[in-house]
Amino acid sequence: MKRIVGVVLALALAPPLAAQTRARGGGGQAPRISLRPFVLATGERLAAKNTFEAAFGQSVEPFWGAGLQLAVRRLFVEVSASRFKKTGQRAFRANGTNFGVGIPLTATITPFEVTGGYRFIRSTSQRLVPYLGAGVGSYGYKEVSDFSESNENVDTRHAGYFGVAGAELRVHRWVGVGADVQFTHITGILGQGGVSKDAGESDLGGIAARVKIMVGR
Repeated sequence: MKRIVGVVLALALAPPLAAQTRARGGGGQAPRISLRPFVLATGERLAAKNTFEAAFGQSVEPFWGAGLQLAVRRLFVEVSASRFKKTGQRAFRANGTNFGVGIPLTATITPFEVTGGYRFIRSTSQRLVPYLGAGVGSYGYKEVSDFSESNENVDTRHAGYFGVAGAELRVHRWVGVGADVQFTHITGILGQGGVSKDAGESDLGGIAARVKIMVGR
């Protein structure tokens, strides 16, 4: 009888098996609040197709950056900074055709973006998490060319806005990989002169495919 009572007490006081498993594994559930730094690689098809093809021979360009995300269960806010820099050539447009003149031109784009969004989480152990977001950004554009007068170079910054949709895959308890598509609209920079004015292109934004590597739960 004493032995039976002892077994019953032991079972009653023991933690559930799921709790034991979590304790041994270090915790399988994502925390309610998580601060996660990330690195960012982007390939963007720029809306100003003729402008960038005239200067650089293509309108799909890479951006590299980093940021920080604050996730509160299903909601998230993140800030990021990235950069594109490339040297091509000055060009002009005549009768619908672009002509390069062989004079080096270097353009630099530096976006600073703030995003807010929603994560579609159904369970705490979910590995693939789709998300939607939108945000605003400050976009710097600098253009420097050889043999140009100081007033012919460009160094300006304007606001823009964007929407984003994608998913994050947890490849490790502390590492996630996100892939998404972002549409950005930025006016007030292009279209003031040169090829962009002649081609009627005033949007510095475009459609981008992005990959993020995040550290944190």
